[in-house]
Amino acid sequence: MTIETLFHADAYAREAEAKVLSATAEGVWLDRSIFYAQSGGQPGDTGTLRWAGGEMAVANTVKGEAGAILLKPAEGATLPPEGAAVTMLLDWPRRHRLMRMHTAMHLLCSLIPGAGVTGGQIGLEKSRLDFDLPEPPTKEALTEGLRALVAANHPVSTSWVDEAELDANPGLVRTLSVKPPRGAGVVRLVRIGEGEAPVDLQPCGGTHVRATGEIGTVTVTKLENKGKQNRRVYLVVED
Repeated sequence: MTIETLFHADAYAREAEAKVLSATAEGVWLDRSIFYAQSGGQPGDTGTLRWAGGEMAVANTVKGEAGAILLKPAEGATLPPEGAAVTMLLDWPRRHRLMRMHTAMHLLCSLIPGAGVTGGQIGLEKSRLDFDLPEPPTKEALTEGLRALVAANHPVSTSWVDEAELDANPGLVRTLSVKPPRGAGVVRLVRIGEGEAPVDLQPCGGTHVRATGEIGTVTVTKLENKGKQNRRVYLVVED
C-alpha cells in the first residue's frame, strides 16, 4: 500500500487526520503521515496521536517494510485500535528547527562546489557535513557566505523528475555515502533560488523552510580533519 507522505506535499502541516492500518510493538502504521521518517541524516519526527478515548506520544518515526512509516510509541504508551481514525499532532518547534538546519546544510553544500558529501547529520543543537576535499574554506569565510545567502532570502521549492533525467545529470547528486531513493520512477529535487543557475539543486527527501531568510543566524563553528580527503564542517543556527 502506498502511504501518503503529507510532509512532502506540505512541510508546514502541523495537524492532520489519518487511519490506523496496524498497531504493534514495532510501531503504528498509518495510511498517511505528517511525521517524517528518520533518513538521510534527518531525525524522525515526534509528536502525538489522538483518537476517541485515548492518545499516544510518538517518540520517533522510522521507515518500515514495504514503504511503511512507523510511529514509535513512547515507553508505556497505549496503542490506538486498528482501523481507528486518529489526529496526528506534530511537535512543530522541533521539526521547524530541523527544517532550518537542513536548509542551512544545503546552503553549505553550495559554498563548496564540486566536493562530494561523504556524510552528514542534522541535529537540534548542531549539524555537520563531511566533504571529500583536501582543504575547505575557513570557518569565517563559510559563515560569511552562509549569512549572505540567508539574507538574500532565496525561495526554496521542490519538484519531481524522472529517474532517467537524474541519470542524465549525475552531477546533481552530491552525496557519496547516501544515494537518492530509487525504484518509484521519480526522484524529488530540492531547489534553492530561481532561474537557470540556482543556489543549490539536488535530490533530497527531507523537509525544508520556504525561503532561506527563515533559517535565521547561522554560524560555522568548527572544522575537523577526519582523514586524508575528509573534512568535517559543523554549523549551528540560533533561535
